[in-house]
Amino acid sequence: MVYGIAFIIVFAIAIAMMPLFSRLAVKLDFTDKPTERKKHTTPIPLTGGTAMFIAVSVGFFIFVLFAADADPALWSVLAGAALIVGVGLVDDFSKARFKEFPVWPRLLVQIGAAVLVFVGGIRFTGFMNPFTDTYVYLPLWLQFILTVLWIVGLITAFNFMDGLDGLSGLLALVSGVTFFVVAIYMNQPESAFMAVILVAAVAGFLRFNLPPARVYMGDSGAYLLGFMLAAISLHGAFKQATVISLAIPMLAMGVPIFDSILVVVRRLLARKAPHIADSTNVTHIHFRLLKNGMKPAHAVLMIFLFSACLNLASIIILLAF
Repeated sequence: MVYGIAFIIVFAIAIAMMPLFSRLAVKLDFTDKPTERKKHTTPIPLTGGTAMFIAVSVGFFIFVLFAADADPALWSVLAGAALIVGVGLVDDFSKARFKEFPVWPRLLVQIGAAVLVFVGGIRFTGFMNPFTDTYVYLPLWLQFILTVLWIVGLITAFNFMDGLDGLSGLLALVSGVTFFVVAIYMNQPESAFMAVILVAAVAGFLRFNLPPARVYMGDSGAYLLGFMLAAISLHGAFKQATVISLAIPMLAMGVPIFDSILVVVRRLLARKAPHIADSTNVTHIHFRLLKNGMKPAHAVLMIFLFSACLNLASIIILLAF
């Protein structure tokens, strides 16, 4: 019942915020304008990420941070999310003016947000040895590296997937639902609340982003999705660190993870910087599907269904073992 209430409240806030911020974006010329690489024909507001962040923040304050016996470490998640959304907005504002915000400030802020989460106590600490049933704690320096790489990597992965209407949001939605189920099964109410809050905010956003999109999440929204899912997995599924629990986040976010790795490898082999989009738009899986003649909506549906199968497999593995 409480999870349902949390979903309704956050979903309603997201639904209410989207048109308000869209109108504000038009007035401020904070829009994604058509170019040779972009298929839309009219400017689209870039404020979906801001609206989602407000909805997530309200949900956090009501159901997570001010709850009885709340984990103080979760303040670091909201603080990190604010940093991520902030630098994403700067990046979006630059692109709205046909300028490119440098990659290094973005990367430093992403690392800073990951460090906040690590210092707050949400981190990858180790794994359960399946042969001895003892928990193996990794050295602190290795915990730090793995935690930062996981968070920054997922931020990048979901930003890479934000290339077609509804795609990144749908992938985050199905992963969030999986993390909610996992948290309930593992009796982790705080992780469950974080997951349902994120799912509600994304669902409200998708009401305006499914083809044809009326609002874009922008880099701020893509950063938020990757960061929140990374934090939820570190606080939830990774906490038990059994062989099975380690596999769950990998499967749940398998599509964006695999796509981002493939893109980086292809760009490096082509002697190109991995963060710079190629002019032909064929490195990402969704653009390759379009190149092979598939319609955008069909490509989104196909990738979403494949991701849903991976997420369902992760839940089945969890319940079976």
